Amino acid sequence: MRKTVAFGFVGTVLDYAGRGSQRWEKWRPTLCLCQQETLVVHRLELLYDARSRSLFEGLKKDIASVSPETEVVGVEIAIRNPWDFEEVYACLHDFARSHTFHPEDEDYLIHITTGTHVAQICWFLLAEARYLPARLAQTSPPRKKDKPHSTGDVTIIDLDLSRYNDIATRFAQEREETLNFLKSGIATRNPCFNRMIEQIERVAIRSRSPILLNGPTGAGKSFLARRIYELKLARHQFSGPFVEVNCATLRGDTAMSALFGHVKGAFTGAREERAGLLRSADGGMLFLDEVGELGADEQAMLLKAIEEKRFYPFGSDQQVSSDFQLIAGTVRDLRQRVAEGTFREDLYARINLWTFELPGLRQRQE
Repeated sequence: MRKTVAFGFVGTVLDYAGRGSQRWEKWRPTLCLCQQETLVVHRLELLYDARSRSLFEGLKKDIASVSPETEVVGVEIAIRNPWDFEEVYACLHDFARSHTFHPEDEDYLIHITTGTHVAQICWFLLAEARYLPARLAQTSPPRKKDKPHSTGDVTIIDLDLSRYNDIATRFAQEREETLNFLKSGIATRNPCFNRMIEQIERVAIRSRSPILLNGPTGAGKSFLARRIYELKLARHQFSGPFVEVNCATLRGDTAMSALFGHVKGAFTGAREERAGLLRSADGGMLFLDEVGELGADEQAMLLKAIEEKRFYPFGSDQQVSSDFQLIAGTVRDLRQRVAEGTFREDLYARINLWTFELPGLRQRQE
């Protein structure tokens, strides 16, 4: 017979009910988990810190009286701050990695009702990543209309979404809508283009890293960059604007001023301060078309702005900040430009994290 093993935290608030007989009048989630008619927990592993040791011992005795078939195992852990995500995740990750699982003989549950919200998130992430081959168990107190002495309910949540047809169908529909949105206005049945759109949907939409779009003039780089921005804006990933510039139109001092701004008097004719395109894109997206046409000074400044999110406006000794996502477009072979010494290798490495090749119109004759 398969056995059910559950993991959870001792609830320092919800599981505490004092030592007197009145403790049986309070709903306690860990006790509730072990009192279900349709669920037998054969082993319950409870995590607690040194401060909760006496609470664990009392809870263990109460479980033994209502569910003698449940073996209760205590796991003492060291968490200084139960609201610190990094500390809690590291602790639970170590617990999962060191645990021996027997999924062929045992079913595993993670009781998520107890513990901080941070702990619940960490449990979910570990289960979703399959570090813990478990389903989630959510206990809830009895409702007013329930029969007297009801122990409450337990809901089992399986993270394998393929088991939920409605959810799977909805995800498929949303993905198809996203792909159509990205392709809108760039009509094609070209398999290379469609594969590229699917790759963008999978990775670029979920990342804030720079994106490089390669393709000939007229391939739709600008349109696609704006579509990516609009999609991420609809998903509340941006709060700032879409800012676009063709770097081939920037020359000399005007290039530095247009991109990074300038202070009053920075050069002849600079009668007023200018924010610049990078600062204007703060919180949003900056599309630099023909990025290979930037001069050496602009490339150096751009690299600093991408890496540090800070830079100096032209003529200023005070740094300003701007947090934007960069999409760069080019018709040039930037690797060749790096080899020729006209494009910085470190900048190319920084903007080449996600690269997509847009087929030209000649390749999309259909």
